[in-house]
Amino acid sequence: MRRRPRTRKKGGSKIVSLLLLLGLAIGAGYLYTSPKFERVAPQIHSSDRLLWNRKEPLKIKLTDNIGLKHFELILSDGKKRLIIGRGDFTTSVKEQTLLVKYPKSKVLDVEAKELTLQVSVTDSSLWNLFEGNHTQKQITIDVDYKRPNVNLVAHSNGIRQGGSALVVFQAEDEHLKEVYIEAGGRKFKAQPYKKAGFYVALIAWPFQQSNFGAKVVATDEAGNTHRITIPFYIQNHTYKVSWIRASDKFINGKISQLAASNPAYASIHDPIAKLKAVNETMRLKNEELIHELSKRVATTTLNHWKIKKFYPLKNSMKVASYGDERHYYYESKDQEVSRSYHVGYDLASTRMAGIKASNGGVVVYAGENGIYGNMPMIDHGLGLYTLYGHCSQLLVKEGDRVKAGETIAKTGVSGLALGDHLHFGILVQGVEVRPVEWFDGGWIRSNIDSVFSEADRIIAGE
Repeated sequence: MRRRPRTRKKGGSKIVSLLLLLGLAIGAGYLYTSPKFERVAPQIHSSDRLLWNRKEPLKIKLTDNIGLKHFELILSDGKKRLIIGRGDFTTSVKEQTLLVKYPKSKVLDVEAKELTLQVSVTDSSLWNLFEGNHTQKQITIDVDYKRPNVNLVAHSNGIRQGGSALVVFQAEDEHLKEVYIEAGGRKFKAQPYKKAGFYVALIAWPFQQSNFGAKVVATDEAGNTHRITIPFYIQNHTYKVSWIRASDKFINGKISQLAASNPAYASIHDPIAKLKAVNETMRLKNEELIHELSKRVATTTLNHWKIKKFYPLKNSMKVASYGDERHYYYESKDQEVSRSYHVGYDLASTRMAGIKASNGGVVVYAGENGIYGNMPMIDHGLGLYTLYGHCSQLLVKEGDRVKAGETIAKTGVSGLALGDHLHFGILVQGVEVRPVEWFDGGWIRSNIDSVFSEADRIIAGE
Protein backbone atom coordinates (compact mmCIF):
# COMPACT_ATOMS: atom_id res chain seq x y z
CA MET A 1 0.00 0.00 0.00
CA ARG A 2 1.39 3.31 -0.98
CA ARG A 3 1.67 6.02 1.69
CA ARG A 4 0.37 9.42 1.00
CA PRO A 5 3.01 12.15 1.08
CA ARG A 6 2.84 14.34 4.20
CA THR A 7 1.48 17.79 3.64
CA ARG A 8 3.20 20.71 5.35
CA LYS A 9 1.40 22.48 8.09
CA LYS A 10 1.01 25.86 6.48
CA GLY A 11 -0.53 27.33 9.60
CA GLY A 12 2.54 26.61 11.72
CA SER A 13 4.86 28.15 9.17
CA LYS A 14 2.87 31.33 9.13
CA ILE A 15 3.02 31.59 12.89
CA VAL A 16 6.79 31.23 12.86
CA SER A 17 7.06 33.95 10.20
CA LEU A 18 4.82 36.24 12.14
CA LEU A 19 6.87 35.70 15.28
CA LEU A 20 10.04 36.48 13.38
CA LEU A 21 8.51 39.63 11.95
CA LEU A 22 7.23 40.60 15.35
CA GLY A 23 10.66 40.02 16.85
CA LEU A 24 12.25 42.11 14.13
CA ALA A 25 9.68 44.85 14.67
CA ILE A 26 10.28 44.83 18.41
CA GLY A 27 14.03 44.89 17.83
CA ALA A 28 13.68 47.73 15.35
CA GLY A 29 11.42 49.56 17.75
CA TYR A 30 13.94 49.13 20.53
CA LEU A 31 16.74 50.42 18.34
CA TYR A 32 14.54 53.33 17.26
CA THR A 33 13.43 54.36 20.73
CA SER A 34 16.26 53.29 23.03
CA PRO A 35 18.43 56.13 24.40
CA LYS A 36 21.46 53.96 23.68
CA PHE A 37 20.70 54.19 19.96
CA GLU A 38 19.62 57.85 19.83
CA ARG A 39 20.40 59.71 16.61
CA VAL A 40 20.77 63.32 17.77
CA ALA A 41 24.20 64.60 16.74
CA PRO A 42 26.35 66.48 19.29
CA GLN A 43 26.65 70.25 18.91
CA ILE A 44 29.66 72.54 18.56
CA HIS A 45 28.87 75.99 19.91
CA SER A 46 31.05 78.50 18.12
CA SER A 47 30.85 81.22 15.50
CA ASP A 48 32.11 80.36 12.04
CA ARG A 49 34.77 83.04 12.42
CA LEU A 50 36.76 83.98 15.52
CA LEU A 51 39.45 86.44 16.55
CA TRP A 52 42.43 85.08 18.47
CA ASN A 53 45.48 86.68 20.07
CA ARG A 54 47.14 83.24 20.46
CA LYS A 55 47.91 84.10 24.11
CA GLU A 56 44.60 83.32 25.75
CA PRO A 57 43.02 79.93 24.93
CA LEU A 58 39.99 79.80 22.68
CA LYS A 59 36.89 78.37 24.33
CA ILE A 60 34.87 75.85 22.28
CA LYS A 61 31.76 74.48 23.93
CA LEU A 62 30.51 70.96 23.08
CA THR A 63 27.13 69.54 24.12
CA ASP A 64 25.11 66.36 23.61
CA ASN A 65 21.70 65.23 24.81
CA ILE A 66 22.98 61.84 26.06
CA GLY A 67 26.73 62.04 26.48
CA LEU A 68 29.94 63.11 24.73
CA LYS A 69 32.50 60.44 23.87
CA HIS A 70 35.44 61.70 21.77
CA PHE A 71 36.84 64.90 20.28
CA GLU A 72 39.62 65.93 17.93
CA LEU A 73 41.07 69.36 17.12
CA ILE A 74 43.12 70.02 13.99
CA LEU A 75 44.72 73.44 13.39
CA SER A 76 45.87 74.50 9.92
CA ASP A 77 47.76 77.53 8.58
CA GLY A 78 46.59 76.84 5.04
CA LYS A 79 49.62 74.72 4.15
CA LYS A 80 50.20 72.43 7.10
CA ARG A 81 47.88 70.71 9.54
CA LEU A 82 48.55 69.76 13.14
CA ILE A 83 46.47 67.78 15.61
CA ILE A 84 46.48 69.97 18.72
CA GLY A 85 43.92 68.09 20.80
CA ARG A 86 42.36 64.65 20.98
CA GLY A 87 40.70 62.69 23.74
CA ASP A 88 37.80 60.83 25.28
CA PHE A 89 35.25 62.09 27.79
CA THR A 90 34.28 60.42 30.99
CA THR A 91 30.90 58.66 31.11
CA SER A 92 27.72 60.77 30.86
CA VAL A 93 29.40 64.13 30.26
CA LYS A 94 26.78 66.17 28.40
CA GLU A 95 28.63 69.47 28.25
CA GLN A 96 32.32 70.35 28.03
CA THR A 97 34.25 73.51 27.16
CA LEU A 98 37.54 72.85 25.42
CA LEU A 99 40.39 75.28 26.00
CA VAL A 100 42.25 75.51 22.70
CA LYS A 101 45.85 76.65 23.13
CA TYR A 102 48.22 77.67 20.38
CA PRO A 103 50.74 74.82 19.92
CA LYS A 104 54.36 75.20 21.01
CA SER A 105 55.36 73.09 18.00
CA LYS A 106 56.93 75.05 15.10
CA VAL A 107 55.08 73.07 12.43
CA LEU A 108 52.68 75.92 11.72
CA ASP A 109 53.68 79.31 10.30
CA VAL A 110 53.91 81.66 13.32
CA GLU A 111 53.30 84.66 11.03
CA ALA A 112 50.05 83.30 9.60
CA LYS A 113 47.25 85.87 9.89
CA GLU A 114 44.52 83.33 9.28
CA LEU A 115 44.11 79.82 10.68
CA THR A 116 41.51 77.10 10.33
CA LEU A 117 40.38 75.01 13.30
CA GLN A 118 38.62 71.73 12.53
CA VAL A 119 36.58 70.52 15.49
CA SER A 120 35.26 66.94 15.45
CA VAL A 121 33.11 65.38 18.16
CA THR A 122 31.37 62.03 18.59
CA ASP A 123 28.73 61.12 21.14
CA SER A 124 28.29 57.89 23.14
CA SER A 125 25.32 56.59 21.14
CA LEU A 126 25.43 53.04 19.67
CA TRP A 127 23.92 54.30 16.43
CA ASN A 128 25.85 54.05 13.14
CA LEU A 129 27.06 50.53 13.86
CA PHE A 130 28.13 51.47 17.39
CA GLU A 131 30.23 54.38 16.09
CA GLY A 132 27.89 57.07 17.49
CA ASN A 133 26.69 60.34 16.02
CA HIS A 134 29.35 62.63 14.64
CA THR A 135 29.64 66.41 14.10
CA GLN A 136 32.43 68.37 12.46
CA LYS A 137 32.86 72.13 12.14
CA GLN A 138 35.40 74.31 10.37
CA ILE A 139 36.17 77.57 12.16
CA THR A 140 38.11 80.35 10.48
CA ILE A 141 40.39 82.21 12.90
CA ASP A 142 41.75 85.70 12.31
CA VAL A 143 44.97 86.13 14.27
CA ASP A 144 45.20 89.48 16.06
CA TYR A 145 47.90 89.93 18.69
CA LYS A 146 48.18 93.73 18.46
CA ARG A 147 46.76 95.54 21.50
CA PRO A 148 44.56 98.65 21.07
CA ASN A 149 46.20 102.04 20.67
CA VAL A 150 45.50 104.15 23.78
CA ASN A 151 46.49 107.75 24.49
CA LEU A 152 45.65 110.21 27.25
CA VAL A 153 44.28 113.43 25.77
CA ALA A 154 43.49 115.53 28.86
CA HIS A 155 42.58 114.99 32.49
CA SER A 156 42.16 116.74 35.84
CA ASN A 157 45.55 117.31 37.43
CA GLY A 158 44.59 115.79 40.76
CA ILE A 159 41.89 114.03 42.72
CA ARG A 160 41.05 114.21 46.40
CA GLN A 161 39.86 111.28 48.52
CA GLY A 162 36.08 111.28 48.15
CA GLY A 163 36.29 113.55 45.12
CA SER A 164 35.87 113.54 41.34
CA ALA A 165 38.00 113.94 38.22
CA LEU A 166 37.52 114.13 34.46
CA VAL A 167 39.48 112.14 31.84
CA VAL A 168 39.47 112.39 28.04
CA PHE A 169 41.34 109.71 26.11
CA GLN A 170 41.76 108.05 22.74
CA ALA A 171 41.33 104.33 22.09
CA GLU A 172 41.56 102.78 18.63
CA ASP A 173 41.43 99.23 17.34
CA GLU A 174 39.85 97.58 14.29
CA HIS A 175 38.08 95.16 16.63
CA LEU A 176 37.67 97.33 19.74
CA LYS A 177 35.39 95.66 22.28
CA GLU A 178 35.40 97.65 25.51
CA VAL A 179 36.89 100.82 26.97
CA TYR A 180 36.62 102.02 30.55
CA ILE A 181 38.58 103.54 33.41
CA GLU A 182 39.62 101.32 36.28
CA ALA A 183 39.78 103.41 39.44
CA GLY A 184 39.55 102.58 43.11
CA GLY A 185 38.69 98.98 42.31
CA ARG A 186 35.72 100.00 40.15
CA LYS A 187 34.98 100.23 36.44
CA PHE A 188 33.86 103.66 35.23
CA LYS A 189 32.16 103.73 31.85
CA ALA A 190 33.46 106.04 29.15
CA GLN A 191 31.20 107.90 26.74
CA PRO A 192 32.18 108.54 23.08
CA TYR A 193 33.31 112.17 22.69
CA LYS A 194 33.41 114.48 19.66
CA LYS A 195 35.03 112.17 17.09
CA ALA A 196 35.40 108.43 16.53
CA GLY A 197 38.06 106.96 18.78
CA PHE A 198 37.79 109.57 21.55
CA TYR A 199 36.12 109.03 24.93
CA VAL A 200 35.37 110.95 28.11
CA ALA A 201 34.60 109.81 31.65
CA LEU A 202 33.93 111.26 35.07
CA ILE A 203 35.50 109.11 37.77
CA ALA A 204 35.34 109.05 41.57
CA TRP A 205 37.57 108.16 44.52
CA PRO A 206 35.37 106.48 47.18
CA PHE A 207 35.84 108.41 50.43
CA GLN A 208 36.33 105.27 52.54
CA GLN A 209 39.39 104.15 50.52
CA SER A 210 42.74 105.57 51.54
CA ASN A 211 44.64 104.37 48.46
CA PHE A 212 43.80 105.25 44.88
CA GLY A 213 45.04 104.62 41.36
CA ALA A 214 43.43 104.97 37.94
CA LYS A 215 44.07 103.43 34.52
CA VAL A 216 42.50 103.65 31.10
CA VAL A 217 41.70 100.14 29.87
CA ALA A 218 40.93 99.12 26.28
CA THR A 219 40.24 95.54 25.17
CA ASP A 220 39.63 94.18 21.67
CA GLU A 221 37.59 91.20 20.49
CA ALA A 222 40.71 89.04 20.32
CA GLY A 223 41.39 89.57 24.02
CA ASN A 224 44.30 92.00 23.68
CA THR A 225 44.30 94.59 26.45
CA HIS A 226 46.13 97.89 26.81
CA ARG A 227 46.29 99.70 30.18
CA ILE A 228 47.83 103.11 30.76
CA THR A 229 48.15 104.85 34.12
CA ILE A 230 46.57 108.28 34.63
CA PRO A 231 49.14 110.40 36.51
CA PHE A 232 46.89 112.11 39.06
CA TYR A 233 48.20 114.16 41.93
CA ILE A 234 46.66 112.25 44.86
CA GLN A 235 45.35 114.07 47.94
CA ASN A 236 44.13 112.16 50.98
CA HIS A 237 41.49 113.67 53.23
CA THR A 238 40.51 112.94 56.82
CA TYR A 239 36.77 112.87 57.37
CA LYS A 240 34.96 113.69 60.58
CA VAL A 241 34.13 111.02 63.16
CA SER A 242 31.06 111.70 65.32
CA TRP A 243 29.68 110.01 68.43
CA ILE A 244 25.91 110.34 68.75
CA ARG A 245 23.85 109.37 71.77
CA ALA A 246 20.89 107.19 70.77
CA SER A 247 18.32 108.42 73.26
CA ASP A 248 15.07 106.61 74.05
CA LYS A 249 13.24 109.61 72.60
CA PHE A 250 15.11 109.20 69.29
CA ILE A 251 14.51 105.43 69.13
CA ASN A 252 10.86 105.64 70.18
CA GLY A 253 10.30 108.54 67.83
CA LYS A 254 11.80 108.64 64.34
CA ILE A 255 13.34 105.16 64.43
CA SER A 256 10.07 103.51 65.51
CA GLN A 257 8.08 105.50 62.95
CA LEU A 258 10.33 104.34 60.11
CA ALA A 259 10.33 100.73 61.35
CA ALA A 260 6.52 100.70 61.61
CA SER A 261 6.18 102.00 58.05
CA ASN A 262 7.94 98.96 56.57
CA PRO A 263 6.65 95.38 57.07
CA ALA A 264 10.22 94.07 57.05
CA TYR A 265 10.97 95.92 60.29
CA ALA A 266 7.54 96.46 61.87
CA SER A 267 7.73 93.31 64.01
CA ILE A 268 11.01 94.32 65.72
CA HIS A 269 10.32 95.33 69.31
CA ASP A 270 13.77 95.44 70.91
CA PRO A 271 14.86 99.14 70.80
CA ILE A 272 18.52 98.48 69.96
CA ALA A 273 17.66 95.90 67.29
CA LYS A 274 15.18 98.36 65.83
CA LEU A 275 17.83 101.10 65.69
CA LYS A 276 20.31 98.81 63.92
CA ALA A 277 17.63 97.61 61.47
CA VAL A 278 16.72 101.15 60.42
CA ASN A 279 20.12 102.84 60.63
CA GLU A 280 22.04 100.02 58.95
CA THR A 281 19.87 97.47 57.09
CA MET A 282 17.25 99.91 55.81
CA ARG A 283 19.90 102.52 55.04
CA LEU A 284 21.98 100.11 52.96
CA LYS A 285 18.90 99.00 51.04
CA ASN A 286 17.97 102.62 50.33
CA GLU A 287 21.51 103.40 49.19
CA GLU A 288 21.51 100.32 46.99
CA LEU A 289 18.58 101.81 45.07
CA ILE A 290 20.41 105.14 44.78
CA HIS A 291 23.59 103.47 43.51
CA GLU A 292 21.68 101.46 40.93
CA LEU A 293 19.78 104.53 39.66
CA SER A 294 22.99 106.52 39.24
CA LYS A 295 25.11 104.03 37.27
CA ARG A 296 23.80 104.79 33.80
CA VAL A 297 26.03 106.59 31.29
CA ALA A 298 24.83 107.39 27.79
CA THR A 299 26.40 105.49 24.89
CA THR A 300 25.69 108.21 22.31
CA THR A 301 28.45 110.61 21.27
CA LEU A 302 28.80 113.61 23.59
CA ASN A 303 29.62 116.86 21.80
CA HIS A 304 29.28 119.32 24.66
CA TRP A 305 28.87 119.19 28.46
CA LYS A 306 28.72 122.27 30.62
CA ILE A 307 27.98 122.24 34.33
CA LYS A 308 27.48 125.20 36.68
CA LYS A 309 28.15 125.13 40.41
CA PHE A 310 25.35 123.66 42.51
CA TYR A 311 23.42 125.90 44.88
CA PRO A 312 20.22 123.96 45.64
CA LEU A 313 18.99 125.89 48.69
CA LYS A 314 19.09 129.69 48.74
CA ASN A 315 20.36 131.44 51.88
CA SER A 316 21.10 128.12 53.59
CA MET A 317 23.64 127.01 56.13
CA LYS A 318 25.48 123.73 56.56
CA VAL A 319 24.19 121.45 59.31
CA ALA A 320 26.08 118.24 58.50
CA SER A 321 29.11 117.31 56.39
CA TYR A 322 29.78 114.69 53.76
CA GLY A 323 31.78 111.59 54.76
CA ASP A 324 30.96 111.84 58.47
CA GLU A 325 31.53 108.49 60.22
CA ARG A 326 28.80 108.25 62.83
CA HIS A 327 28.94 106.02 65.90
CA TYR A 328 25.71 105.63 67.86
CA TYR A 329 25.92 104.70 71.52
CA TYR A 330 23.34 103.94 74.18
CA GLU A 331 23.83 105.62 77.58
CA SER A 332 27.66 105.64 77.34
CA LYS A 333 30.29 105.49 74.57
CA ASP A 334 31.41 102.05 75.63
CA GLN A 335 27.98 100.82 74.51
CA GLU A 336 28.19 101.43 70.77
CA VAL A 337 25.01 100.05 69.20
CA SER A 338 25.17 101.15 65.55
CA ARG A 339 27.38 102.76 62.93
CA SER A 340 26.77 104.50 59.61
CA TYR A 341 28.26 107.02 57.16
CA HIS A 342 26.70 110.29 56.11
CA VAL A 343 27.17 110.41 52.35
CA GLY A 344 25.64 113.78 51.59
CA TYR A 345 25.72 117.42 52.64
CA ASP A 346 22.93 118.78 54.85
CA LEU A 347 21.64 122.32 54.29
CA ALA A 348 18.92 124.20 56.16
CA SER A 349 17.15 127.52 55.69
CA THR A 350 13.48 128.22 56.36
CA ARG A 351 10.81 125.57 56.85
CA MET A 352 9.54 124.03 53.60
CA ALA A 353 11.99 126.10 51.56
CA GLY A 354 12.09 125.69 47.81
CA ILE A 355 14.82 123.40 46.40
CA LYS A 356 16.15 124.34 42.98
CA ALA A 357 17.88 122.33 40.28
CA SER A 358 21.12 124.22 39.69
CA ASN A 359 21.65 122.37 36.40
CA GLY A 360 19.25 120.84 33.92
CA GLY A 361 18.67 117.12 33.64
CA VAL A 362 16.20 114.25 33.68
CA VAL A 363 14.40 113.09 36.84
CA VAL A 364 15.22 109.40 37.29
CA TYR A 365 13.37 108.99 40.59
CA ALA A 366 10.79 110.91 42.56
CA GLY A 367 9.32 109.05 45.50
CA GLU A 368 9.80 107.79 49.02
CA ASN A 369 13.06 106.00 49.83
CA GLY A 370 13.23 104.90 53.47
CA ILE A 371 15.61 106.97 55.60
CA TYR A 372 15.93 109.53 52.76
CA GLY A 373 12.18 110.20 52.85
CA ASN A 374 10.68 111.88 49.80
CA MET A 375 13.57 112.05 47.36
CA PRO A 376 13.95 113.22 43.76
CA MET A 377 17.07 112.27 41.75
CA ILE A 378 18.32 114.01 38.62
CA ASP A 379 20.60 112.73 35.86
CA HIS A 380 22.79 115.62 34.59
CA GLY A 381 24.62 113.52 31.99
CA LEU A 382 28.11 111.98 31.87
CA GLY A 383 27.29 109.85 34.92
CA LEU A 384 26.70 112.83 37.27
CA TYR A 385 23.59 112.57 39.48
CA THR A 386 22.13 114.66 42.30
CA LEU A 387 19.66 113.61 45.00
CA TYR A 388 17.56 115.65 47.39
CA GLY A 389 16.45 113.90 50.60
CA HIS A 390 13.90 114.53 53.39
CA CYS A 391 11.59 116.60 51.17
CA SER A 392 8.12 117.58 52.41
CA GLN A 393 6.77 117.94 48.89
CA LEU A 394 7.87 116.78 45.43
CA LEU A 395 7.16 119.09 42.51
CA VAL A 396 8.52 116.79 39.76
CA LYS A 397 7.90 113.23 38.69
CA GLU A 398 10.03 110.52 37.16
CA GLY A 399 10.82 111.21 33.49
CA ASP A 400 10.50 115.00 33.77
CA ARG A 401 13.17 117.09 32.07
CA VAL A 402 14.00 119.95 34.41
CA LYS A 403 15.74 123.23 33.62
CA ALA A 404 18.39 125.04 35.63
CA GLY A 405 16.73 127.19 38.26
CA GLU A 406 13.50 125.17 38.36
CA THR A 407 12.02 124.43 41.81
CA ILE A 408 11.81 120.65 42.13
CA ALA A 409 10.79 120.11 45.79
CA LYS A 410 10.50 121.64 49.24
CA THR A 411 12.57 120.86 52.33
CA GLY A 412 11.06 118.81 55.14
CA VAL A 413 11.50 116.17 57.81
CA SER A 414 10.54 113.01 55.91
CA GLY A 415 12.68 109.92 56.43
CA LEU A 416 15.33 109.94 59.16
CA ALA A 417 15.36 113.71 59.70
CA LEU A 418 14.93 115.39 63.09
CA GLY A 419 14.65 118.92 61.73
CA ASP A 420 13.58 120.57 58.48
CA HIS A 421 16.54 120.44 56.10
CA LEU A 422 17.83 119.20 52.75
CA HIS A 423 20.13 116.19 52.43
CA PHE A 424 21.98 116.94 49.19
CA GLY A 425 23.99 114.19 47.54
CA ILE A 426 26.11 114.01 44.38
CA LEU A 427 27.10 110.72 42.75
CA VAL A 428 29.41 109.80 39.88
CA GLN A 429 28.44 106.48 38.32
CA GLY A 430 26.97 105.14 41.55
CA VAL A 431 29.69 106.51 43.88
CA GLU A 432 28.94 109.31 46.36
CA VAL A 433 31.39 112.21 45.98
CA ARG A 434 32.25 115.44 47.78
CA PRO A 435 29.47 118.00 47.13
CA VAL A 436 31.78 120.88 48.15
CA GLU A 437 33.78 120.41 44.94
CA TRP A 438 30.65 120.88 42.86
CA PHE A 439 29.64 123.91 44.97
CA ASP A 440 32.89 125.61 43.89
CA GLY A 441 32.92 127.38 40.52
CA GLY A 442 36.72 127.63 40.64
CA TRP A 443 37.09 123.88 41.10
CA ILE A 444 34.75 123.24 38.16
CA ARG A 445 36.70 125.60 35.90
CA SER A 446 40.05 123.99 36.82
CA ASN A 447 39.01 120.33 36.84
CA ILE A 448 36.19 120.15 34.30
CA ASP A 449 36.05 123.14 31.95
CA SER A 450 39.82 123.40 31.36
CA VAL A 451 40.06 119.65 30.67
CA PHE A 452 37.37 119.89 28.01
CA SER A 453 39.04 122.96 26.48
CA GLU A 454 42.42 121.23 26.24
CA ALA A 455 40.88 118.08 24.82
CA ASP A 456 38.90 120.02 22.23
CA ARG A 457 42.07 121.74 20.95
CA ILE A 458 43.89 118.42 20.62
CA ILE A 459 40.97 116.63 18.95
CA ALA A 460 40.49 119.52 16.51
CA GLY A 461 44.20 119.30 15.66
CA GLU A 462 44.98 122.84 16.71
